Amino acid sequence: MLWSLAKALLFFVMVAVLTWGAAILSETGGGIRISMLGWEVTLGPLQAAIAALLLVVAVWLLMRLAGLIIALLRFLTGDETALSRYFDRNRERRGYAALSEALTALASGENRVAAARAAKAEKLLHKPELTTLITAQAAQAMGDRARAEAAYRDLLADDRSRFVGVRGLMKLKLDEGDTLTAMKLAEKALALKPKHAETQDILLQLQTGGKDWHGARQTLGAKLRSGALPKDVWRRRDAVLALQEARVLLDDASSIEAREAAIAANKASPDLIPAAAMAARSYIAQDNPKAATRVLRKAWEAQPHPDLAAAFAEIAPEESAADRLRRFRSLTDIRPDHEETRLLMAELSIAAEDFPGARRALADLPTSHPTARVLTIMAAIERGTGADDAVVRGWLARALTAPRGPQWVCGTCHAIHTAWAPVCDNCGGFDTLAWTEPPESTGPSPTQTEMLPLIVGRPAAAVAEPEPDPEPVEAQVIVPEDPAPPADLPPRAPVTPEELARRGAF
Repeated sequence: MLWSLAKALLFFVMVAVLTWGAAILSETGGGIRISMLGWEVTLGPLQAAIAALLLVVAVWLLMRLAGLIIALLRFLTGDETALSRYFDRNRERRGYAALSEALTALASGENRVAAARAAKAEKLLHKPELTTLITAQAAQAMGDRARAEAAYRDLLADDRSRFVGVRGLMKLKLDEGDTLTAMKLAEKALALKPKHAETQDILLQLQTGGKDWHGARQTLGAKLRSGALPKDVWRRRDAVLALQEARVLLDDASSIEAREAAIAANKASPDLIPAAAMAARSYIAQDNPKAATRVLRKAWEAQPHPDLAAAFAEIAPEESAADRLRRFRSLTDIRPDHEETRLLMAELSIAAEDFPGARRALADLPTSHPTARVLTIMAAIERGTGADDAVVRGWLARALTAPRGPQWVCGTCHAIHTAWAPVCDNCGGFDTLAWTEPPESTGPSPTQTEMLPLIVGRPAAAVAEPEPDPEPVEAQVIVPEDPAPPADLPPRAPVTPEELARRGAF
């Protein structure tokens, strides 16, 4: 509306200026006298201005006529395309002008104008690989999916624009949520342009989301060959995909293939905890405990983790708690000062009824890093040493609001997962989970008010927090699958205070 009003005002201003100029020229004295071949013409100022304008128009028409005459002479002398080229030049000039306007309108967000100019350019140029693309993008921006899809399908007919058409259809299907069709289109687009980085990323995301691990490994290899992925990153991510492929094979009861895939994944990335645990179990199934021990020791050296300790315990499932404590020395001696090692030793000591040893293993963890697991272990130690029930319950009360400690946390969205997965369930990120302590993991339990009286036996305000032992300990319990202890023995340390309460240990 404002632009139309501005154009109308500009028109009236131009008319007024021309009228004013004509009035001035008509009032100006003098004139121009032209004498040629016995002819003499005298022109006033206004007449001279009009004559100059007519002369410019006449020269332009003369040049156009000269071009037409030259084209006609060439046609008469045998050049059959001379006339068509003459008229095509004019049409192309107008067509490219319309195409330029369409591109400008599309970039400015004027989608309807862009579609109209593209249609005009198509009539003049007959180049659908240019104009149809603008039409498709303008229709997609306007929300006209049917017109956009028809335009992208038209692009499939030309080899030069086939990739653009496939890619456009893929984007439409992604917007519609049709991931299966989008994956097939992405595969076709990647076949047309194997080095196209955007298509590689989209296809990889769709394949991992659809759990097509074998196809994802092929796409990852294409990224490596195209130079879009460093070799060390490729090796790590390929190991992740190989691990998931092994899990699928294991679910299908293809044990031999699963064991081989798990071992291959561990060799590709020894620090990948789930791959190391699965590879160790594969060696255990092959009755090769030495290889399983070697795999777990190497992974423990990179990152101590409870899953590694659990797999290490499965090497000799029938051993006694004391024998297990001695055998685990070969694992815990690798990184004795690591918190996970200290927690593991404390839990193993509790299982072996060596409560002073468990206290020594924890060392200063109850004061330096009091997680729910550390405080629960302290409750088990106090219980095992015959401490008063109020002391035991005090440790459990503190565990209710203590941080959980390291967990599987997504490095992109910081979502917490109960188990490792190749793809984050929250943000869809691939290989973003890491074993770390989430930020701000402390806070009141939603059931704190109800649970504290049950655990402590009196109002929470009256509970005196126990002084931590001067020699606390550390470790993650990998409880051996031994027969249940006699009723008169203290219970083994559970993982959470809720589990203790559920079992009725106190």
